[in-house]
Amino acid sequence: MRQRFHTADFDISCTGQVRWQQLCSYLLLEYTERERASIPTPALLDSQPQIRHCSHNKREPTVRVVAVSHPPPLRYISVSKGGQITVWNSSLHILKTLGLAGDPTEEVANTRRFRGWTTDAVYMGNCHMVAIATDCRDLHFVNVSTASVFEDVHLFGFRSVPTALCYWHDVQCPERSPLLLMGDEKGGVHLMDFLNPSKGLFKNPSKKQNGPHRIFFPDLGEHSNMVSYRHIPNIHQEPGINRVMFEPNTNVIMTSSESETTSLVFLNVTLKWEPYIWKINQGTKCFDYNASLQLIVTGGCDRAVRLWTRFVTTRPLATLLGHRATILDVAIYHPVEQLFSYSRDAELRVWDISTHHCLKSVSLHFPCLQPGRIPEHGNFPFLLLSHTLPEETQPHLVVGCKDYLALLNLAKMRRGGGGWLTNEGREFGPEIQSGPALSCALYNPTLKQVVTGHADSSVSLWDVETGRRRLQILNAHGEEELLCLALDSSNRRLITGARNGTIKVWNLLNGLNLHKLEPVANSEVTKLTCLHDNKLLAVGWSQRIAQYDIAAAKDLYVRVDMSWKSSGVHKSDILAVCQCSALGVIATASHDGEVIIWRLETQGPLLHLQGETKAGLCDSRVVPPVDSLLFLQHRAGNRKLRNRGVLVSSQGGYLSFWSITGQTHTYGQFYAPGQQGERVLSLSSDQAKNTLLVSGDTTGWLQIWDISHYALDIQHESVCERPTLLQSWKAHRTGLVTVEVLEVADRLFILTASADSAAGLWTKDGDHVGSFGQEVMWNVADAAAYQRETRNNRREDTDEKGRSESDRVGANKVRRQAPDPTNSQTSQEQCSSEALSTSPAENDQEQPQQPMYLCEDFCQTLASCCEKRCLFDDIDHSNHS
Repeated sequence: MRQRFHTADFDISCTGQVRWQQLCSYLLLEYTERERASIPTPALLDSQPQIRHCSHNKREPTVRVVAVSHPPPLRYISVSKGGQITVWNSSLHILKTLGLAGDPTEEVANTRRFRGWTTDAVYMGNCHMVAIATDCRDLHFVNVSTASVFEDVHLFGFRSVPTALCYWHDVQCPERSPLLLMGDEKGGVHLMDFLNPSKGLFKNPSKKQNGPHRIFFPDLGEHSNMVSYRHIPNIHQEPGINRVMFEPNTNVIMTSSESETTSLVFLNVTLKWEPYIWKINQGTKCFDYNASLQLIVTGGCDRAVRLWTRFVTTRPLATLLGHRATILDVAIYHPVEQLFSYSRDAELRVWDISTHHCLKSVSLHFPCLQPGRIPEHGNFPFLLLSHTLPEETQPHLVVGCKDYLALLNLAKMRRGGGGWLTNEGREFGPEIQSGPALSCALYNPTLKQVVTGHADSSVSLWDVETGRRRLQILNAHGEEELLCLALDSSNRRLITGARNGTIKVWNLLNGLNLHKLEPVANSEVTKLTCLHDNKLLAVGWSQRIAQYDIAAAKDLYVRVDMSWKSSGVHKSDILAVCQCSALGVIATASHDGEVIIWRLETQGPLLHLQGETKAGLCDSRVVPPVDSLLFLQHRAGNRKLRNRGVLVSSQGGYLSFWSITGQTHTYGQFYAPGQQGERVLSLSSDQAKNTLLVSGDTTGWLQIWDISHYALDIQHESVCERPTLLQSWKAHRTGLVTVEVLEVADRLFILTASADSAAGLWTKDGDHVGSFGQEVMWNVADAAAYQRETRNNRREDTDEKGRSESDRVGANKVRRQAPDPTNSQTSQEQCSSEALSTSPAENDQEQPQQPMYLCEDFCQTLASCCEKRCLFDDIDHSNHS
């Protein structure tokens, strides 16, 4: 695929000029970062595993570990080479031990000591048995259905030693006969079909026996109504089979050996088709197969991991080199498309299947390791648990080395590499709404993109015209939650702030990290704003204003400038900041409810604004924090309007309009949410005209107000006059952390972002254009499409009479529409008519509780609730200067 570059992409310093050295540096960084970002993070979550000692193994290696999930909880059963069985809990603590029974003819002092070596073991899930094969040419069936583990059946007298086991049963169709496969030392495979597993594996003995039920293999015909037996000889040449697997969809038996002529064989059970035979140098010591990927992985004495396709036997897909000793086991971890390989020198490697990169190499520090000596291992060191586990259980890998076990936790899903990821041309499904919570969002009018910041420290860039994701930055601040976003004056650089106080500057065109800014006392950064000369201001828990010059910065690290006279001015954490270049000021607001206006020229405070608080019971004063600030830029730039209400603050659900000039500063105040006790978290306006004010509250409701004539005259303190409410709907299930009015294709739209992990685009009339991350892309210019969808949603909701409106989310939940703003009624009459009158359709549905608009009534309500010991920490009664 040919990669297109634009001149603007190279201008990482945003000067408008590109030099040859900059072009070469950009291309080098571009492809280096692209390669790094394409490599996923290894699935291993632990750098060093949890290691346990199998003290009952008597210093013999563990041959196999199996997982027993029924009855719950999860248990492990390890089988040592000497026949010692150990039961572990999920944390690898020993619960019980048991020894295999020996030959009764060798009984000494009423004990039958097992004198052989075990070769393999397998868990028979539907029978709750563990089958153990030994070099005594027998099988031991151990019952694990209860906490008291015991040996139930001993099948002995095989013609050859079983060296590898595999068991299959149909989980979806339990009535189908399960199948036990045994590969032997002579290269043959034994098949045992259990015909009635619910009643037992074999026929019950005619008389009671002391110890396990012993069955002589030549007498197996007496159990023909319970089990059928079949032998397929000479599949491999010597040495014998070391692995056996079964693929039920195609009835294929897969076996491997260290023979170079028959290293790996795929054979149909019916023997109707010729087998597939792989010939590998020095044979195969281990292999794994994944049916959905149609992928085979082999390892052996030549220290190479090979990837093969299902039907090509002559040439591998890839040969992965890096191990320095014989490979003992391999396993495919399908959820993340990675594979594990383990060598005799206790080195575990993680490989990416698609890129063939070695993602991680871990030397497991088992206590039994000694310098210069190769530790002894069992035949099957791996136990990989993923798809068979309950959803709440973390996938993990168990590795055995001599008499020690290591437990490593694995990631459940594929993870990125911590850089940027471009995803042009790919449509993302609605799972984005169930992903990490959103903490902030903004709109970039230059690139016509929406930027969303997430709690998992990732940043996503979305095309506003289609909803397609264009760029993603993963782990922008490591594991720290993103709290705020800002754009520089050119709208080509993004600034992000995190909970630990770190601030970073990113190039929006290519996702490169340009600068890392010096934090202020590692305190939380709550808001950022960038001035017209690219002076960045940051506020937060430091209670001060920090400045950074990102325009002249050439180094990666930028030092902080604490020249602002902000020390000791705010007495509480600063939660909001907003700038107004037309007036040459910025505004900051803190948790104690104080709003301070600062002059840009002097970098000092100009004006303090504080809303009044009402005394409740016991003379306790409730001062809610200021959640949001908004300058009305059109009014500020108009000489006739700049002395009126140009600053809007949100405090305890009340929206206050302030003038920052003249003697009187309060120009209006009203309660915006539809329910008492809520707060307005975000504000926005059409800054070209300032005719609309959009507010988003903590319940997920969005309100659009007509403020074209509001806060232009001083209001009486006794009346909280409201502007006309044009539209209101429930946009999200939880609070709106961001609302922003934006203009696209000569139309006004509203961007919403919520802590429910969703970000959406709406028209100002309440039509839902779409949610960023949904599967179907939209065309923002096709108004008829999303208007029709909104109408269909409204029609469906009309039919759902029994469903509560408060539980439904969407643009079709229009609560009320205020009268036409051209109406000759006064604003107070409009507010009264809205509060007291509803249409018949509105009466049929449950509506949010309407707010009281008189401060006196609100105080009475507050006092009544306080008598009931309700907490109103978030509510301010009324704010006046």
